[in-house]
Amino acid sequence: MNISRERNNGSMSHFDKKRKADYQHNPSHKRVQRDHPRAFDNKPTQHSDRNIQSNIESIPPLPEISQQYENVVFTHPSVNAQPRANYDRLEFLGDAYLELIASQLIYAKFSVLEAGRMSQVREDLVKNETLANYVVLYGLDKRLTQGDRLQRGPEKSWLKIKGDLFEAYVAAIILSNPTDGFDITKKWLSELWGPKLDAQSAHPQVSSQSKVDLAKKIMGNGVKINYVDERDPVVHFGKGKETYYIAAYLNGWGWENRYLGSGEGLSRVAAGQAAAAAALSNKPLIDEIVAKKAENSTQRRSEVQGKEKSKG
Repeated sequence: MNISRERNNGSMSHFDKKRKADYQHNPSHKRVQRDHPRAFDNKPTQHSDRNIQSNIESIPPLPEISQQYENVVFTHPSVNAQPRANYDRLEFLGDAYLELIASQLIYAKFSVLEAGRMSQVREDLVKNETLANYVVLYGLDKRLTQGDRLQRGPEKSWLKIKGDLFEAYVAAIILSNPTDGFDITKKWLSELWGPKLDAQSAHPQVSSQSKVDLAKKIMGNGVKINYVDERDPVVHFGKGKETYYIAAYLNGWGWENRYLGSGEGLSRVAAGQAAAAAALSNKPLIDEIVAKKAENSTQRRSEVQGKEKSKG
């Protein structure tokens, strides 16, 4: 049903009644999404070698590190407990560099993305699952001292080891090049993370002013825009986030609960902004409401002028 063609009959359409009833009487249960612990494991499968080779061709060359860090980077603390003989200290430093570089790249690329969403994008870039995948693609896990033994341990432990190894290698790149190590690393990571950042760009960025812009266009005295939950949020266990679903309805200008648009986001505020943006993008709908707003405003001015003349 084209919502821009609904009759302005002062009551809720059948479409909107059904929509509202579904939300009120048939709320969905929270859905759970969990990352599979072996999503980036490097144990061989029938097509793993072919897939890895294809992916290797699409990633940037791995920057080299100096010989003084070569043994340290690939030594797990269980192999050598001496602080300067294993990758623990490098992993600590590399973790901080990864967070910083990811933050800089995201901030520069997404000009209107809210801080909470930027944090989620950053988490996707630096989480162990992502880093472990890169470790496998570059074959860094094959260079790890006693790597075969470590791989036979618990799946989560092996995943973390690969994530730590990548972080340690990042620190080693920077320390190996005192003059321009940071710039080298940032350029490399920018290319490596490029597909993930581009995928995020494919989703429309919603302005934090969408609600304000919508209100300016269609609101007036006695007119309200209600933002309501369309459904229960989806809980993403293991990722520390929920996805919210909000719908916007108009009450006023002769309409009751006129459906405007829907949106989703990592907070109710973000989802509400997305719903407002969806409404603004529906030009026929907005034009219809703006025309009705103008009609009502003209009618009110005429009534006021008529009263003033009668008093005179």
